Amino acid sequence: MATDPIPSAAPALAKLIQELNKLPGIGPKSAQRLAFHIIRLPASEAEELSHAINIVKTNITLCDQCQNLTEATPCNICANTHRNATQLCVVEDPMDVLALERTRSYQGQYHVLHGSLSPLNGIGPDQLKIRELFQRLSDANIEELIIATNPTLEGEATAMYISRHLSGQNLKVTFLARGLPVGGSLEYSDDITLSKALEGRQEM
Repeated sequence: MATDPIPSAAPALAKLIQELNKLPGIGPKSAQRLAFHIIRLPASEAEELSHAINIVKTNITLCDQCQNLTEATPCNICANTHRNATQLCVVEDPMDVLALERTRSYQGQYHVLHGSLSPLNGIGPDQLKIRELFQRLSDANIEELIIATNPTLEGEATAMYISRHLSGQNLKVTFLARGLPVGGSLEYSDDITLSKALEGRQEM
């Protein structure tokens, strides 16, 4: 739980530090540096930052089709008729879509699960967008499902759950080649590694 790193700080400053400390990867010292940086910003830039945060919270929603973050549904990827509608790549998070798009190696559609199975943390199929995935597969003309979950225990468990559920169906199910480091995340993989993993994907 985040606490006030400077007990003697002005209440407004202490509150800002406390809220910044709640962000992932931001410790107490980083929160302090960010807070003092914000204080030093010109008022117009601080207002722009505040406005950007409010706009994101107000305008960003989930695409009805792929569950990715978007301002309009369907999103730009789902609405792009030039993409391969017979290929569907399943990823854990919206950031994974950005990582794969940077490679320019994949031209199909996506489905974002918004996490991975983790029974110890109370995350089961109902807490993810797995039901929407299965419904989409039953409605759309998908020929290949590429499971691109992260190479972690949770990611592997999620991949196995999905592949087992689809067992016996007339659907090609593949997963990324293991050029990706075990325990890593797609978000932090370089473009070449991701491209090679896509090219070397294997059928499950």
